Amino acid sequence: MDPVTVTIFLNVAYEIITLFVIVLGLAIVFGLLRVMNLAHGEFIMVGAYAAYFCQDQGWPYITAIPLALAVAAALGYLVEATLIRHLYNRPFDTLLVTWGLSFVLREIIELVYGKGFQSLTNPVPGSITILGEPYPTYRMMVMAVAIVAISALTIWYRRSLTGARVKAMVENPELAQAVGIHVDRLARHTFVVGTCFGALAGVMLAPLTRVEPFMGLDYILTSFFVLVVGGLGSLFGLAAGAGVIGGVQSVVANLSGVTSGYFSVLLIAIFFLWLKPHGLVYRS
Repeated sequence: MDPVTVTIFLNVAYEIITLFVIVLGLAIVFGLLRVMNLAHGEFIMVGAYAAYFCQDQGWPYITAIPLALAVAAALGYLVEATLIRHLYNRPFDTLLVTWGLSFVLREIIELVYGKGFQSLTNPVPGSITILGEPYPTYRMMVMAVAIVAISALTIWYRRSLTGARVKAMVENPELAQAVGIHVDRLARHTFVVGTCFGALAGVMLAPLTRVEPFMGLDYILTSFFVLVVGGLGSLFGLAAGAGVIGGVQSVVANLSGVTSGYFSVLLIAIFFLWLKPHGLVYRS
């Protein structure tokens, strides 16, 4: 196979898989709770700065995962209990509150680390040979971890008792409450799971991007594009959206530059908003 084709194929696969993980936390919160968390990008930022903190302290990079998850879980729990809990079924209010939260989290990071960029050392340097071509080892590890995390979440949601309770809560909260399901507690845990997936994405991507207080803005915009294209209500729709946005952006960026890649996905999102507002896969 042509070396350029192999590289483009691997880059497209990387973009799609990592984009799926980036958007997954937002899709959980928006798709199941109908809360558009505009601070989702900042939870990704929290994960990235947790990775920077661990590396700066000289700790093994793997320690960033439990640290980021603990911080994101605590923040998510606090935000849901004090703010979001009172705003379910009030989408405009949740938009405003999470938008304000994004500012607060950025300001906290700026106070601690400043506005400058932070660089992380690649924790797994080197490359491995894929289809006869070298490819960065860490990127392959990121894809492997992402696939494992996505698979675990899918199995949990479809086969566990808690997953069945979440489905019942989404379909009919009043009936779920009537049969003894603690809807409030379940919603809180669902929100926390969404924030944790955001932080996990931040840890995985930190060595491959510039870590800075405003990094979350790019991620929330890209996540919105994926949800617009893929639709809400199913992992298949999320995968479809990530495939279209990640695939197009990667191919166009490789051929014409990063700016052209962003512009192309913006046009695709506008097209879907205009002609297919429910996305490729939609479940009410």
